Amino acid sequence: MTSRKPDEQLARNSRLRLVRPRALTTARQAVTTGRTRPAPRPPQGTPPPAELARQARAVLADAVRIARWAAADRDPGAGPLAPKARERAAAALELTPDQVSAGWDRARLAGLVELHGGTARPGWRLRAWDRDDSAVLRGWVALFDAWSLVHSAPDDVAPATVAEVVEAVPQVLSLLQLSAGPVLVPALLDLLQQRVAELRDERCEVPYDPRTASGPAAAPTASAPEPEPETALATAAVPLPPLLDWALEGLAAVGALTLGEGQATLTPLGNWAVWVKLEQICVAAQSPAGNIEQSADNMLRGCARLTPGPARAEYRAWLAARTVGSAVTELLAVARGEDALLRGLAFEALRVVGAPAEPEVRAASAEPSLRPYALLWLAEYDGTDPEDAPDVLTRDESTWLWVDTAAAVADHGETALLVRHLDSAVQGTVPALLDEIRAVGHPRTVQVLVALAAAHPDPALAKAVRRAAFQVHTGGA
Repeated sequence: MTSRKPDEQLARNSRLRLVRPRALTTARQAVTTGRTRPAPRPPQGTPPPAELARQARAVLADAVRIARWAAADRDPGAGPLAPKARERAAAALELTPDQVSAGWDRARLAGLVELHGGTARPGWRLRAWDRDDSAVLRGWVALFDAWSLVHSAPDDVAPATVAEVVEAVPQVLSLLQLSAGPVLVPALLDLLQQRVAELRDERCEVPYDPRTASGPAAAPTASAPEPEPETALATAAVPLPPLLDWALEGLAAVGALTLGEGQATLTPLGNWAVWVKLEQICVAAQSPAGNIEQSADNMLRGCARLTPGPARAEYRAWLAARTVGSAVTELLAVARGEDALLRGLAFEALRVVGAPAEPEVRAASAEPSLRPYALLWLAEYDGTDPEDAPDVLTRDESTWLWVDTAAAVADHGETALLVRHLDSAVQGTVPALLDEIRAVGHPRTVQVLVALAAAHPDPALAKAVRRAAFQVHTGGA
C-alpha cells in the first residue's frame, strides 16, 4: 500500500465548495439555534402576506411608476423634483405635476429611491418590487411611519403641538385596532385629548382644557413675564378637532384607514401594521436584558438570539432613544472590540441607521479589523444586491472575514457549525485556505485553527489544521 502525506491527501480528497461567503448569516446562526420563542401570528382575519402586498402595491402604484421613470431619467434630482423634471415626468406618465410631486415624495419615503449625495438612485426595494412581497410590505410600512410628512400639518399650529398629536396617534390607532370596525370620531377625539393631556402632564406643561380652547387668553400678570411667542404657542390650549382631522386624513392618504360619515376604520393594511408595531413593543418589553436602556454592547448581546426581523425592531427602538451621532459612535466602538459576533451585529444595527452612518462607516473602512464589514455595508448602501456584495472584497479581505466569523462561531456556537463554516471559504482546498489564513494575520487565527482541529471529524484534516495552528503560534513557515 502506498501512503499519502496529509497535505496531499487533503488536496486530493478535501475539496471545498466554492460558494459565496455568508459571514453574518453564519455568525447569527451561531447563537440562534436555541431559540424558543415561536413566530407570532397576526390576528385572525388578517389577509395573507401576498394579499397585503397586493394592497400595498396599489397604494404605491404612482410612486413606483415615478421611481422607475426617475431610474431611467438622467437627472431626476435629489430633493423635490425640479420644475423641468416634474414636467417631463408628468408628460411621460400622464399625470399632473402635483401628482408627480406627491408620488416622488412617497417614493422617497418608501425607500423606492435613495439619496446619495446630490443624486437619487433606485432603491433596492424598487428592484425587488415585483418579486418580493416582504420588500413591498416593508416599503409600505416605511410610508405608514411617515404619514405626518405625507399630509402637511396646518400652518397656524405650533410645531410642538403637532408633535404632541403625532406622538399620541399610536393610541388612536390602537383603539381602532381593538374595535375591529368603525369608530366614531368623537370617541377618537376624547382619547386624543386624554393622551395629549398626559404628555403635557409628563412634561409639566399647561394641561389641555377644551372648555378654554377657543376662549380669550388670560392677560399676563405684572409679576409674570410674558412668554416668548413660540413657547406660548407650544403650551397654549389649541383646539384638537382640526388636528385629529389632519391625522386621520394623513393616515387615510397612506392607505392605513378609510373615512366615513363621522367615523374611521382601519384597512386590512392598517390593521396589520398596528399589530406589527404592537408586537415589536412586546418583543422589546420581553427582552431579558432590557435592551432599549442598555449600552450598545449589552443591547447587541440581548439581540443576539433574536431573528433578524425582531432584532431590527430592537435596533430601531434603541436608536430612537439616542442621537444618531452618539449611537453610530457607540456601535463602532463595540465593533472595534474583541467579540467578533458583536462586530457583525453592530454593522447590522448600522444598516438600520442608513445614510446618517455613511461618513463614519466609510472612515472605518480604513481600519483592518472593520474593513470587510464596512465595505459590505457601503456596497449595499450604494445599491448592490446583498447576494453580490461579497464581490467587492479582495481575496485577503474575504479570508479575514472568514476567520473573524469562525471566531464568532467558536466563541458562541456549536462545533458542528464551525465544521460547516468550511464550506463558505473562497479557497478551493483546505491547504490553500490554511496558507491564506496564515498570511492575513488575523489576531484570532491560532484560536480558530485549534477549535477547528478539535471539532473536525477527519483525522487527516484535523492534523493539518493543528500543524498550521502550531506554525502560526511559533512564527514558522
